[in-house]
Amino acid sequence: MDALNYRLEKFEGPLDLLLSLIQKNKVSIEDIPINLICEQYMEYIAAAQALDMELASEFIVMASELMLIKSKMLLPKVVEDEEDPRAALAEMLIKYQQAKEAAKKLLPEYAKYSGRLEKDTDEISIDKSFVADQETESLLLAVRRILTYNENRPLPDRETFTPMISKPIVPVEVKIVGILKHMSQKKETSLRELLEDAVSLNDMIAIFLGVLELIKVRRILIAEDDSGISSLMGDDAKFMINENPPEDVPGEFGSAIKEADKQLDMFTESEATT
Repeated sequence: MDALNYRLEKFEGPLDLLLSLIQKNKVSIEDIPINLICEQYMEYIAAAQALDMELASEFIVMASELMLIKSKMLLPKVVEDEEDPRAALAEMLIKYQQAKEAAKKLLPEYAKYSGRLEKDTDEISIDKSFVADQETESLLLAVRRILTYNENRPLPDRETFTPMISKPIVPVEVKIVGILKHMSQKKETSLRELLEDAVSLNDMIAIFLGVLELIKVRRILIAEDDSGISSLMGDDAKFMINENPPEDVPGEFGSAIKEADKQLDMFTESEATT
């Protein structure tokens, strides 16, 4: 057979060279003509050495492996079912070919995403001051119980001008001040006690929103029950004044809370002088 003419070039490794020879000879990887491929492989090694090309030791090791396979192919088979000496080499070539095809498909993704950096996960400290689950369903259940309780209460007589006001506006800021005044006299109270003075649905909602805002900024705390577990279930939920509140009061109701603190300070001073 005529010698195969091919351009002498550098390959990434011996498997890359063998795969190139197999493709140029148009033979099957699973049925490698070991004699032909071995001769062409040795021709490449000799030509590379003549041109003073640097060859990795892997090329020399593969050359010896091909010579070993070639010698085994010349020996007669002792057992009919003896494994083909080319099987291990064919398996390596198939896996290498699959890797090269996968690399071609992943090359556009590498060009697109290789310059990106992954951000490390932020470390968030665990808040151990409140351990109860604040589930939305629990809050909704508490509001429904409060609504049911207030619907059964007798409503006060309405004034003559009351029907003229379709949607009375109840400022949450005013209710926040009232809640803090109430709790300054009684260190622990329940949600039911805070809602007893509500005269309308809007009034009750404003009180409830004020309680949530004060919990959010940690001015009041949810009291624990006898088992030592905090609970927001129902209108029996209990709250108490936070003796060490944070100095900064964020949010849209921060000014109202600060104003309530001023009024409470003035009230405390007036009681101390009397």
